[in-house]
Amino acid sequence: MKKRILGLDPGIAIVGFGTIVCQSADNWAIAVRNRQIRPWHPSPEPVRLLEFGAIETPAATPDGERLATIYEDLRTLLKESRPDLVAIEKLFFYRMNNTIAVAQARGVLLLALAMEKIPYVEFTPAQVKQALTGHGNAKKSEVQAAVARELNLAVIPQPDDAADALAVALTAWFHSQF
Repeated sequence: MKKRILGLDPGIAIVGFGTIVCQSADNWAIAVRNRQIRPWHPSPEPVRLLEFGAIETPAATPDGERLATIYEDLRTLLKESRPDLVAIEKLFFYRMNNTIAVAQARGVLLLALAMEKIPYVEFTPAQVKQALTGHGNAKKSEVQAAVARELNLAVIPQPDDAADALAVALTAWFHSQF
């Protein structure tokens, strides 16, 4: 069974996104066992990148307009990518002046998902780091390198927010029981 997972890294200035298509571990093992594929055969891959990018809002724009842009752009993205599941990074409090704006943007993301009736899962930054690197206090560069490695990419996706979104999507895949 294949599943499309859209990862989101919430923000008011930049919302990173990344979509992957993955195959359940059980289906992969069954295909190998039934000799439909060989474990060393490079295709089909258990996970592959579909797209990544960012929704950006200019700093000089009033907050209400920024949130409306995020909402409209995410609704368009959801219609185009048709994810089965969305993975969102949980809010992390590190700078109080930015936390409220990020929380508002995150609320808009959740509203768009509710309007489209798309299920979602949430992961803390530490859970994402643990899933991709094996330890919850990994550096950002280690997580980004793990994203590139897992998706067989020659370079780390840019902007950083898109790489973070792909990390969240991969975490959902690692935790998935589909």
